Amino acid sequence: MAMSRREFLHTLAVAAAAGFPLTDDTRAASAINGFYDLYKFGNNVTLMHFTDCHAQLLPTYFREPNVNLGVGDMTGRPPHLVGEALLKHYRMNRNSRLAYAYTHLDYVPAARTFGKIGGFAHLATLVKKVRAQRPGALLLDGGDTWQGSATALWTKGEDMVQAAKLLGVDLMTGHWEFTLGAERVKEIVDRQLKGNIEFLAQNIKTADFGDPVFPSWVMREINGVPVAIIGQAFPYTPIANPRYLVPDWTFGIQEESLQKTIDEAHAKGAHAVILLSHNGMDVDLKLASRVTGIDVILGGHTHDAIPDPIPVKNRSGTTLVTNAGCNGKFLAVLDLVVKNKQLSGYQYRLLPVFANLLEPDREMAQLIRKLRAPYEEQLAEKLAISEGLLYRRGNFNGTFDQLILDALMEVKDAEIAFSPGFRWGTTILPDEPITLEHVMNQTAITYPSTTLNEMTGETIKEILEDVCDNLFNPDPYKQQGGDMVRVGGMQYACDPTAPKDRRITNMALNGKPIEAGKKYKVAGWAPVAEGVSGEPVWEVVTAYLRSKKVIHPPRLNLPKLSGVSGNPGIAAAG
Repeated sequence: MAMSRREFLHTLAVAAAAGFPLTDDTRAASAINGFYDLYKFGNNVTLMHFTDCHAQLLPTYFREPNVNLGVGDMTGRPPHLVGEALLKHYRMNRNSRLAYAYTHLDYVPAARTFGKIGGFAHLATLVKKVRAQRPGALLLDGGDTWQGSATALWTKGEDMVQAAKLLGVDLMTGHWEFTLGAERVKEIVDRQLKGNIEFLAQNIKTADFGDPVFPSWVMREINGVPVAIIGQAFPYTPIANPRYLVPDWTFGIQEESLQKTIDEAHAKGAHAVILLSHNGMDVDLKLASRVTGIDVILGGHTHDAIPDPIPVKNRSGTTLVTNAGCNGKFLAVLDLVVKNKQLSGYQYRLLPVFANLLEPDREMAQLIRKLRAPYEEQLAEKLAISEGLLYRRGNFNGTFDQLILDALMEVKDAEIAFSPGFRWGTTILPDEPITLEHVMNQTAITYPSTTLNEMTGETIKEILEDVCDNLFNPDPYKQQGGDMVRVGGMQYACDPTAPKDRRITNMALNGKPIEAGKKYKVAGWAPVAEGVSGEPVWEVVTAYLRSKKVIHPPRLNLPKLSGVSGNPGIAAAG
């Protein structure tokens, strides 16, 4: 079959992004201009999806992890591929825009070549471009939208609500949104989103009578096709985040309730059923094998950028499982062919939002300037210069996490420090100033108190074992969010493949073994218990940065790993 001109330009665009050489400047320009073109597919339903933007209104840098280990059945399978293993699996060229978007490889030179990614003004341009090519397309937001920046924290999510409405979001679910507190979430949903954005969560019920807090699902007709979209909020919110912020709501995966909702949607005439999920990729893969009647899961939470949907068979068919990255880096475009009341074909593209390939949308840019204006001077304060790359992401530590640990130990006069394994937070290139905005991008939460406690060696081991099990339990349903707690001052060994309570060994401080009965001074932040007070972590970090003025490349405190030799979810930093 002959290739159409549109398909040819699309192929050139993908080739250019993947790093394949183009023979002349004219063809290169054509490829770049056509990178975001969608060629004809014969589809009648299009869904756009982004997730986990963590309140980043402006283009940013975000380095992908060099450690994302899979265990048990997930060993060596997407999303647990990093670096060269990921490029090989998805047939991407290393020296390319796509390699820059999807991996940590050669990050600093790649970032300086290809520039920042994301930004709501650039995302808005891309959304409009897709809608022009796919009339009737819906835009779905997978959550973690109202948290992650100073302005989102200081406005209680107001800036992101306004930006999402202007972006044209149709439907959303949530996770970090709930850390604003139940009252604020309901205020936004019932007053500000009403008539604009539908907030869906089939798995949130009242604790007293089990009544739904939000609508479970909606039916939307897209070009004559009735499509059901079901919301699935993060199931472990009261465990991963403070319970007191949502005291009257229950969460959980709730398979039985979900199956009833799916069956109801089919009974009421849905020709396709979509789950808008914030479960995390591994949980969604297991869920897809156990629940029937879902055509596609548009997933979030684990920040995995997956170029192709993963088909999962279950007792009545196949469910496609996706995950669309984070930080506003990607917009997923899913084209579906629905015939005879069922899905008969699909096309999927996970489009990196390259800020230097997309003109910012004028209206969105104006809104962002307005929203940020009261805070610009404060956010722009230069606290120190970073000599090295500062990033967060990876199963065990990141250089900005290490900076936070170092600050906690020095300012709080602690022997050991713990910092949560949060996956959000932007990246700073070498020789760039560290601003207050950068610090807030790593720390902006509603429970930011720092702590200093005396803990026995036995307690320290229990904490590490518990968090490690949340990350590496071979049953995805027992993985309750986040990466491994970051540890400062203390050395330890870890075998992610070992049984529960036997993964952490060889704990030592200054070369001496940690004693079970001895007490140690341990600093931390982000306590989930109610009533804990302490200076906000950003005050500790900013004080540390101001005192140093120049931050040398942090020396990562990493555990000695065993049991993961040959695992394609781990690569050398680079």
